[in-house]
Amino acid sequence: MTGAIRVEIVGLKSSECSPFPCDENRTCGLSECYPSGNLVQAFDALKAKVQEIYGNRVEMKLTLIDDDVPDHIRSILEKEYPPIPMVLMNGKLTRIGRIVSDRIMNEIEATL
Repeated sequence: MTGAIRVEIVGLKSSECSPFPCDENRTCGLSECYPSGNLVQAFDALKAKVQEIYGNRVEMKLTLIDDDVPDHIRSILEKEYPPIPMVLMNGKLTRIGRIVSDRIMNEIEATL
């Protein structure tokens, strides 16, 4: 693999990070954003964790689609109808569908 892996999280400003409750069990593996359940706060916590482990080998991006939907996201939405938040790995839709650190890191490892 040459260059950085790009992980893009796509959602709305008011999106929750998961369809599951943000509770003391934190099955997502993140604690910095607990108990908000907020996508933006969860992204920040995930980004910090990923950067700590992978450094510059992984580029993290949050794309909020409240006001504008980039063409590459529009194409995915029209073809796949994925749940929000979407997790893209190098532009390809994964089946994760929520912010959960271990599953996202497994995808990163498989891509490295």
